[in-house]
Amino acid sequence: MFRKRNQAFTLVELLVVIAIIGVLVGLLLPAVQAAREAARRMSCSNNVKQMGLGFHNYQSAFKQLPKKRGGTYLVGTNAESRLAGPAPGKGNNLHNLSALVGLMPFVEQQALWEQISNPYAVQIPTAGLFFQPMGPNPEMSLAQQGLNQYDPWLSNIPTLRCPSDPGVGFPAQGRTNYGVCLGDAIQFQNNGGRNQNGSINNTRMGRMRQTLRGMFVTREDMKFRDVLDGLSNTIMAGEFSTDLGDRDISTRAAWAQGQLQNNSSMCKPFIDPLRPRYWDTSANLAGTNEQQRGFKWACGHAIHSGFMTILPPNREVCSNQDNTWFEGVYCASSRHPGGAHVLMGDGAVKFITESIEAGNSESGSVVWNGTGNRTPGSPSPYGLWGSLGTRASKETLSADF
Repeated sequence: MFRKRNQAFTLVELLVVIAIIGVLVGLLLPAVQAAREAARRMSCSNNVKQMGLGFHNYQSAFKQLPKKRGGTYLVGTNAESRLAGPAPGKGNNLHNLSALVGLMPFVEQQALWEQISNPYAVQIPTAGLFFQPMGPNPEMSLAQQGLNQYDPWLSNIPTLRCPSDPGVGFPAQGRTNYGVCLGDAIQFQNNGGRNQNGSINNTRMGRMRQTLRGMFVTREDMKFRDVLDGLSNTIMAGEFSTDLGDRDISTRAAWAQGQLQNNSSMCKPFIDPLRPRYWDTSANLAGTNEQQRGFKWACGHAIHSGFMTILPPNREVCSNQDNTWFEGVYCASSRHPGGAHVLMGDGAVKFITESIEAGNSESGSVVWNGTGNRTPGSPSPYGLWGSLGTRASKETLSADF
């Protein structure tokens, strides 16, 4: 008489099954992560495309592009520009608004635009005060926001955020991962040829015209007709990462302590050789914790809402002074592997890799009294990348990008 044997897994069989499951998880997890990043990158590309449609609709409506460092100016002190007052209001933005502000009604942010373009009633700390239309100076600190809080400048706008960038919250005041292209030079990048009251500085105006070669020029009205190199050959806007407070070279500016326009890589020696994505402890970092990459979407300074085609994507950002409101080299960057998105003048979105041909990174940029390859009107010293950032330098693009 035979006895029925109970069927069961042996210990060895269980271990084999567990090992197989572990191998499958190890194979599938990177694929899942890659698929998620691909989806985030596609969403980011769609944001850039939406911005492109916004710029073109703005040009159609107003026959020009939104101004980089435009806005309002009222007689008074700089301190008063950040304070609200009795009706009809007080405060002005000292011609310091980013080009993104004017874009708002064209990227489905009509409600926010109505808050900005009308007198704004302040609720903190005291009701009954107002800001003038177009708001106060967006440079205002968190402490100054606490005196008269202007909520539109603190808004986080989904269209301006890349889903791959994890940065949230203070000390930023409304982050942006996108900004406009300022060309391939450094001189006069901050103020252009006009003062904060909109008046012309004759000396700076003449020199500025020789160095500011991008689609957007500080405090000047720019139009598609100014792009003589062709809209499909010229970068209009692009992507950059926001700062996470971790000394990342692409989001926290170092202080060059020299004439950065004579060597665009002056901050490179301060990079940590063991962790080349971060600054070494010997680096002098520029600006306060509130003045870092992409921290104020409404502010027209390059650190917050602009970039240059000098160093290729994901290279180090570097300031001429210990304050990031001054001129510097501010690069395109992203949290996507290998490069960053840019928006061409014709509305096309392209992903530019870190390996794009960018000339000699230690070359000086074009200056108003330059000679050789730094002479005004000369081809960009930064190769294909630099050429894509200039609007009318007549370079021939001989390479695919």
